[in-house]
Amino acid sequence: MDSYKAASYNVRKAVKEAKQRYGRKLESQLQQSDSRSLWKGLRTITDYKAPTSGMSNADASLADELNIYAQFEAAAIDANARANANAIANASGCRQEENANTEKAFIISEHDVRRAFRRVNTRKAAGPDGISGRVLRACADQLAPVFTEIFNLSLIQLVIPTCLKESISVPVPKKTHPPSLNDYRPVALTSVVMKCLE
Repeated sequence: MDSYKAASYNVRKAVKEAKQRYGRKLESQLQQSDSRSLWKGLRTITDYKAPTSGMSNADASLADELNIYAQFEAAAIDANARANANAIANASGCRQEENANTEKAFIISEHDVRRAFRRVNTRKAAGPDGISGRVLRACADQLAPVFTEIFNLSLIQLVIPTCLKESISVPVPKKTHPPSLNDYRPVALTSVVMKCLE
């Protein structure tokens, strides 16, 4: 019976030491910014399995409905089709009258941008550009003309600037005092300027 207790104690001790070693390994990966290995280890620990069903089996039209940028792509395709039709009509000597309403692009006014900047939540974390909500709110009058031009160029060209699409992933604790790395979740911080457009 004593040998059973000793063996049981040795097994518990070995498991505890193995957990501590693995915890130190994960901490070093986190400190070295090796997020790929870190998340791979967390998936192994939690026995995470990627869902087999979901969007892969979903109707493709649902993805198009959820895509907020699809309306801009559709506008670009329509604009290209009109330009091609005009080029063909001009080449053949015919002039085509276009409806003035279809040519009007969606334009954001400086007043709207200023108002959006003044309503920014100053408690939101800054994204990779480092521009905080406090700066946007305090300098709304000075920044509105510059960002109005950027937003309107983006709408006209149907392209969102890359710097506004970037994000930083930050581990946020799920509990007040997280005992392990499993108690963190990744949060993507995006540009506060991009959040103003929503």
